[in-house]
Amino acid sequence: MFDTLPLILILLISSVLAVALFRAFRLPAMLAYFLVGLTLGPHTFGLLPDTEANREIAEFGIVFLMFSIGLEFSLPQLYAMRKKVLGLGGAQVAITLALAMGVAKLAGLNWPAAFVVGTALTMSSTAIVSKILAERIDLNSRHGRLSIGVLLFQDIAVVPILVLIPALGMADANLIDVLGIAMLKAAAMLLFLFTIGKWLINPWFNLVASQRSRELFVMNVLMVTLLLAFATKMAGLSYALGAFIAGMLISETKYRYQVESDISPFRDILLGLFFISVGMLLDIQQIVNNIGLVLLILVAFIFFKAAIVAIVVRFVKYEAGVAIRTGVILAQAGEFSFVILALGADQNLISGQALQLILAASLLSMVLAPILIQYNGRIARKLASSYSRNSGQIVQEIEDAGKPLQDHVIICGYGRSGQYLGRFLREENIPYIALDIDPSRVLEAAAAGETVMFGDAARRVVLEAAGGARAKALVISYADNRAAMKILHIVQENYPQLPVIVRTVDDSNMETLRAAGAAEVVPEILEGSLMLASHALMLLGVPLNRVVKRIRLFREERYKLFKGYFHGISDVEEVSLEKQQVRLHSVIISAGAYAIGRRLAEIQLDSFEVEIKSIRRPNSNGAQLSLESPLAEGDVIVLLGQPTGLTNAQNALLTGRIATK
Repeated sequence: MFDTLPLILILLISSVLAVALFRAFRLPAMLAYFLVGLTLGPHTFGLLPDTEANREIAEFGIVFLMFSIGLEFSLPQLYAMRKKVLGLGGAQVAITLALAMGVAKLAGLNWPAAFVVGTALTMSSTAIVSKILAERIDLNSRHGRLSIGVLLFQDIAVVPILVLIPALGMADANLIDVLGIAMLKAAAMLLFLFTIGKWLINPWFNLVASQRSRELFVMNVLMVTLLLAFATKMAGLSYALGAFIAGMLISETKYRYQVESDISPFRDILLGLFFISVGMLLDIQQIVNNIGLVLLILVAFIFFKAAIVAIVVRFVKYEAGVAIRTGVILAQAGEFSFVILALGADQNLISGQALQLILAASLLSMVLAPILIQYNGRIARKLASSYSRNSGQIVQEIEDAGKPLQDHVIICGYGRSGQYLGRFLREENIPYIALDIDPSRVLEAAAAGETVMFGDAARRVVLEAAGGARAKALVISYADNRAAMKILHIVQENYPQLPVIVRTVDDSNMETLRAAGAAEVVPEILEGSLMLASHALMLLGVPLNRVVKRIRLFREERYKLFKGYFHGISDVEEVSLEKQQVRLHSVIISAGAYAIGRRLAEIQLDSFEVEIKSIRRPNSNGAQLSLESPLAEGDVIVLLGQPTGLTNAQNALLTGRIATK
């Protein structure tokens, strides 16, 4: 008999210590939960009882995992990546599943057990891969995009797999009939929910959100998720399918990101419980007795899966190095591998030595995954000499383009900000070379005659080839602090005199980036706010020179490079300057004004050399009036022109007379 409170304390203390240890070594928290389950489970110290109630609680971890996948699922994203997702992902899943099932059948397993093993080995870890690729700034590289596309299809493929496994567990039923009925039920439920449920979910969430209670909002999310999970379970399907559907439905509402934020604590804790329950399935004695076989399966699995992914990628005309890198990145089991194995064990489709061997090999593959992904580039260059030549060729092309340049600017990233910067530099006849890792963008820009090269600016050889030693400045035009820190480190180490300007999202990391060597940091939110303030002040009638002065003073406070600049623009006497400055001015049509009942076309304001920017009527929801609309009391006409013209135009509107100079 287990006392509940000491059991919970043991579980919490063990989990906190294990997760902290694994985080310190940059290993996934998931592995820490496995270790807790293995150590405290029935096959080791026996402190955690393997009861039906515990397994049912842990199953809710799968529910919220599938809910999160549904919440992140995007039909537009799926369509945009359809070739990578459906083509590469579909081929990888189908080929891996077929070959793994064949090997499992030859090893003596029956077809249902072979299906469980095959589907488990087909999956890769979205959490590990996406995290490491993001840290390495590889998400937008060719191998990064291919890997994410395949992972997205795997996440989608989990849905029918979780429908099929319970159907396979019905021993006395005709397999084809059971599978057919299960798929029909799933299709009918999806059709019903996405035709009727889609129209119900938005007004319902609007009603709940209007109560302005976070507690109520979170309870509502839990209610919807568990209600749909229960509905699919009652239909003879799995809890996970209903949770996935709930996530997809909520992703169509405007509350998607709020839901994701509110649900993450429940999801992470319940997922931890699930992985602890999987760790409890591991029998350490069996694993030790069969360690040779476990290691053989592990090595064979990694090579087998990496080879299949590489062959599929190569088949769709990518070069060998990219194919190998993608294969190495995806050569591990994933979170859903354990979901599938746990569900298969629950349905009595797989057990005993086969379950222990696959669980152990899958777990070890995930332990090795961070190391393999870290060195995927080196592995590709070792195995594919053409990839090394291509990498050298890319550097050589950058060097050829950068060799004639002197006192030039290196632009890291040629997205929208980089392109605007390039346009300004061209107009000032300042030479530049831009580096970007998006091949399609590079090809299009190069075809337009711009000096844009394919290359990763976070590599020393690339910056050297771009003429870092001869450059006058380097600009990091994309808002990624991790990438910026990497480039700053290379610049400080090799070109300490080269000034670097960094773009960032906000001003929270300005001092950190400056301490790392940035000459200036430009937060886009801050600059957007300054532009907003400038337009607002001018629209309110503040003279342009005063607006410029205020913005200059603010920038001097925030940017050290602006100190001492622009003096003279706003230091002239404001009165004399106002006579020359073009400015905006709002004229409000007051009671008794000459313009009431008349059209602007009749008054001919263009004779005063002013431009009509907008005509607005109060309480008209911002609707613009036309030049042919009769004016009424309270209408606002926004004019652009010099002060004298504006004064004359205002008098013409209000009195019908022109002011004398």
